[in-house]
Amino acid sequence: MTIDYPSENWKDYEIIDSGNFEKLERFGGYVLRRPEPKALWDKSMSEAEWARLTHTCFRPGAGFGKAGKEDSGTWERLRRMDDQWYIRYSGMQAGLDFRLRLGLTSFKHVGVFPEQASNWEYIYSNTLELVRQAKEEGRPAPKILNLFAYTGAASLAAKAAGADVTHLDSVRQVVTWARGNMENSGMDNIRWVVEDAMKFAKREARRGNVYQGIILDPPAYGHGPDGEKWKLDECLFEMLRTINSILAPKDSFMVLNLYSNGYSAVLGETVVKETFCKKTAFKDIECGELVLRDRFGKNLPLSVFVRLRR
Repeated sequence: MTIDYPSENWKDYEIIDSGNFEKLERFGGYVLRRPEPKALWDKSMSEAEWARLTHTCFRPGAGFGKAGKEDSGTWERLRRMDDQWYIRYSGMQAGLDFRLRLGLTSFKHVGVFPEQASNWEYIYSNTLELVRQAKEEGRPAPKILNLFAYTGAASLAAKAAGADVTHLDSVRQVVTWARGNMENSGMDNIRWVVEDAMKFAKREARRGNVYQGIILDPPAYGHGPDGEKWKLDECLFEMLRTINSILAPKDSFMVLNLYSNGYSAVLGETVVKETFCKKTAFKDIECGELVLRDRFGKNLPLSVFVRLRR
């Protein structure tokens, strides 16, 4: 099992401290204080030091403790800062470079999940190899599908490598946000889809469409644009079986990320093996945790991943 951290090359992000169910992070020039249920330990810095650094602090609201709404609340600004601002991701690999607009949302999120950086690196390197192969063989650029794609960092990683990218999310405003990230990163020609992920994947399977790369970052709970219900425990296996039918049987990759607290890397690896590896040969599979490490060496595990190459 692998433990992955964001690259130290990423100068626009840092987790400063964590503990007492909170985390203190710097995004560009602003420091944000947010709840973090997995930070079970004590803070390393004093409360006065946290207060001195913080630009804004998230306060949980009426949804606190309620499934699906546990992250709702409001931001309390302690120092002057912009409503929206940009950060830059400069990866470990040449050419992996894009900009992300951040903003304070009512659900604690700001437009990026920093722990995902190692997945962006994986997507970029594997897509680069597929692009190289396609050029050598005179084929079109590889097709990459990003489901539950949020504000599009993974889509930008694939696009930066030269792929034909389809970006899908069920929330139109989030897709608009992702499009802005593409434009501000100097990229173009990503295909934007506002739809329920399961419906789209099943329709692609019926049509016989195939992708060389598929990225999935499903939530524990969610809704499609027409009220379709998504519950990870009930839908994940069916989704993966559908994805298996549209992932190319050779020279392809899949990335699965899981945030649900009850899921382990071993569970993720097992469900992927049961859906992807029984009848089709594969090159390798790896699983692990995506982790942030604060200035004091405390490791904060935030999600689990499974990566497969055929």
